[in-house]
Amino acid sequence: MTSINGPALDALTPTFGGELITPDDAAYDAARQVWNGDIQRRPALIARCRGTADVVAAVKFCQEQGLQASVRGGGHAVAGTAVIDDGVVIDLSLMRGTHVDTAAQTITAQGGCLNADLDREAQLHGMAVTGGFISHTGIGGLTLGGGIGHLMRKFGLTIDALRSAEVVTANGDVVTASEDENADLFWGLRGGGGNFGVVTNFTFGLQPVGPTVLAGMIAWPADQAPAVLAFLRDFIATAPDEVGLIGNLRLAPPLPAMPADLHGKPIVALVATYAGPVKEGEQVLRPLREFGTPVVDLIMPKPYAMHQKALDIALPHGRHYYWRSHKLGPLTDEIIAILCEHLGRVTSPMSTVGIFCFGGAVGRVPVDATAFANRDASHDVNIVAAWLPEQAADAARHRAWVREFWAALEPFSRGVYVNFTSDDAADRVRLAYTPEQWARLTAVKAAYDPTNFFRLNANISPG
Repeated sequence: MTSINGPALDALTPTFGGELITPDDAAYDAARQVWNGDIQRRPALIARCRGTADVVAAVKFCQEQGLQASVRGGGHAVAGTAVIDDGVVIDLSLMRGTHVDTAAQTITAQGGCLNADLDREAQLHGMAVTGGFISHTGIGGLTLGGGIGHLMRKFGLTIDALRSAEVVTANGDVVTASEDENADLFWGLRGGGGNFGVVTNFTFGLQPVGPTVLAGMIAWPADQAPAVLAFLRDFIATAPDEVGLIGNLRLAPPLPAMPADLHGKPIVALVATYAGPVKEGEQVLRPLREFGTPVVDLIMPKPYAMHQKALDIALPHGRHYYWRSHKLGPLTDEIIAILCEHLGRVTSPMSTVGIFCFGGAVGRVPVDATAFANRDASHDVNIVAAWLPEQAADAARHRAWVREFWAALEPFSRGVYVNFTSDDAADRVRLAYTPEQWARLTAVKAAYDPTNFFRLNANISPG
């Protein structure tokens, strides 16, 4: 294992105001853990930054010492790119400050913020920005890859709300990226991932949301899955933008709300969010709630910030995860048959398949406006295997389920959402972009990171 000796650390210490954690420190093993417990890497140094100056110091230190670096925001990437063996983790987890400007209707958030941080502060003023589906996801990775969430059909992707970003580049410069400053970098940040620098502050435009929304899960047994998924296809095609829907295929968890006789058996669920008045939502969502014979209906008025945490229980820190994903068009009968067949083959009670619904505001942004392709896709299907650390002997079986499921859907693929890439990132990253977007992205990379210093990601080479 690489060791960073005393003199080298002594060179960093005077310019670094955060915490420097080495393998000899008691906090090291906890500090190197990320969301995916399957990732167990051992960095030589974890540099926990308190602000932009610390990020600059850490980047310059790595460059001067010839050390490879990773960047950690929320640490939620399934591939574990937030941590690196032997190198330096530039860790933003202490940087979680936010500021809401009510007059401008914006929120500025530091790069280590989580979705929950934005929701808590923005909802204080009855506003929100499209956030991810899990409250402990970092806004950095979420935003830089595009940002899908419950509100995207109404307000667009997270990148569509981004107004500006403060960025530390590979040579340690601090620049602002916006439509008016470094516009090429700003374009690349909106979908190009963490390839161009460390974003230390994001500023987003806010929209009025809640604080109470009509939202929740409704579920049916697996024998109704083909009909439910066909209903989802037809309903979302004409639904107003206010409707956010996620399909979910899994084994029923042993929760009090779920009938005991269904525990451990396959189910199909829809998670609904209505980004408008509750009474209006009750009318719009009525066909959904009256379809088939649901076994549980948890759709009700609730605080938006609470709804944003509803799926956390299904994807907690520390489990072992493996996933693969496709963007898809409408759910044809053939696709539905594949989804239902592989639900019946699921290998773990903790595994889940998310079927995310695009449309609405997502598709109305011109494809060349940002580095996010296939805005006309209907869905993104993410096949997630999950198991406990003590079940490591079964990992190969769980991964095989994901790969076989993914391969069955590949003929229908419309590319990939870069934030849903995993061990396939090197092979599939180009599929996240159009050829024109890829050419622009490589040019931005060459301009801001010509040596590919930021390469622990779904990497875009400078060419």
